[in-house]
Amino acid sequence: MDLEKALAISAAGMGVQGTRLRVIAENLANTQTTGSTPGADPYRRKTVTFANEMNRALGTETVTVHSIDADQSDLPLHYDPSHPAADSNGYVKMPNVNSFVEIMDMRDAQRSYEANLNVMASTRSMLSRTIEMLK
Repeated sequence: MDLEKALAISAAGMGVQGTRLRVIAENLANTQTTGSTPGADPYRRKTVTFANEMNRALGTETVTVHSIDADQSDLPLHYDPSHPAADSNGYVKMPNVNSFVEIMDMRDAQRSYEANLNVMASTRSMLSRTIEMLK
């Protein structure tokens, strides 16, 4: 495999995992963000979808962010009649963010990022050694 392609593939992988980490951080920051009026919807968890895309300049496929979408799963209800967003029955719609799931996703994204970083470091080392041998 061409070392330039290896660097580009690793860089693309680091880019999408960086985006994934930013979305996870946003989800975690909004675990308690509710609506401000009665019956209003709270923050909805966001998810990242990846896609393979042909990089014509390199002649290889790289990973890209296909979309960032709102998770349409059910919103949990919490009984708090004093909350400004409580409905007529006293229930507040809470965000569909599960901190445990987000932390597990964060660890997965972190490991993927680190794996791509290690590939990039190894590739740079091979390039450096090749240049040294050519001197």
